[in-house]
Amino acid sequence: MSIDLITVLGPTASGKTNIASQIARDFNGEIISADSRQVYQGMDIGTGKDLEEFHNLNIKYHLIDVADPLEEYNLFRFKKDFYLAFDIIKKNKKLPILVGGTGLYLSSILQSYYLPEIDENNIDELQALSFNKLREILISLKPKLHNLTDLKEKDRLIQAILVEQSRNNIKSDFHELNSLILGINPVREDTKRRITQRLKQRLSSGMIVEIEELIRNGVTHEKLNFFGLEYKYVGQYIEGKLNYNDMFQKLNSAVHNFAKRQMTWFRKMEREGIQINWFPPDSYPEIKKFVKKQLTESNDVS
Repeated sequence: MSIDLITVLGPTASGKTNIASQIARDFNGEIISADSRQVYQGMDIGTGKDLEEFHNLNIKYHLIDVADPLEEYNLFRFKKDFYLAFDIIKKNKKLPILVGGTGLYLSSILQSYYLPEIDENNIDELQALSFNKLREILISLKPKLHNLTDLKEKDRLIQAILVEQSRNNIKSDFHELNSLILGINPVREDTKRRITQRLKQRLSSGMIVEIEELIRNGVTHEKLNFFGLEYKYVGQYIEGKLNYNDMFQKLNSAVHNFAKRQMTWFRKMEREGIQINWFPPDSYPEIKKFVKKQLTESNDVS
C-alpha cells in the first residue's frame, strides 16, 4: 500500500516542526498542523507557531490561524478541516505532512476515529445539565478516566462526552490513510533543558504582551484557563494572582508534565498497534534517508 501521509509527532519542544519543514522541502510536501491551540489567531508566541521556518523554506501550511480565540475549535472541526486540506494537497500533487503534539487530534486521523456530525440538539441538552451531572455522564462512559483536566471546565467536559459517545464506532468507512509515522524524542534531560530555555525565550519575546492583547480583545480569564499552560499561568500573573517568579516556576513545571503526558499518549498509540519510528531531533540526514527509502518501497509495491 502506498504511503499517502507522513506524520511527524513528538512532545513539546522536541524540534518536530523543524524536522517536518525539512521533509516538506525535500519531498515536495505541505504541512497540516495537528495542534489544538495553533488553530487560533493571535496566539503566536505562546503556541510556538514557528511560521518563519515555513516561510523561509517556502512551505505551505494548513490549519494554523483558522479560528478566532473567542470561538470554540474542537475535534470534530479538526477532522473536517484535516480532510479538506488533505484532499487539496493531494490534488496539487503534493505530499501531506501532518505535524503536531495534540494526541487526540493525531489519533483521530491515524486511528480513524469515527465522529458523526455534531448534533446541535445533543450539545444544547448537555449545556443545560449541571457540571456534576456532566461529570457523572463522562465517568459512566469512561470509568477509567485518566485525564482529569476534562473534569474541570464545562466545555471540555461536553467535548469529552461527545467523543466517548462516538467511540463505539471507532473505525471509519472512508479515508483509511496509510501514514509513515516519525516520532521525534530527545533524551529526557535535553527535553527538560529545551522546555525551560524555550519558555525563557518566549517570555522575553513578548508573550505577556500577546496575552494582554487577547484580554483586550475580549478573551476572558476563564477562556485563558481553557487554553492552558502559557495562557493559564500568564493570565493569572496579569490578574495579579501570581508574582512573576511563581508564574514562571508553575508554568515551567506544567509544561514539563505536559511533555510527559504527550509521551504517555504516544506509547498508548503504540500499544494499540500504531507503528511509530523514533528518531532524535538532531538526526535529519538519517530521517531523510529513511523517508526516501520508505516512499520508494511503497511506490514500488503500489
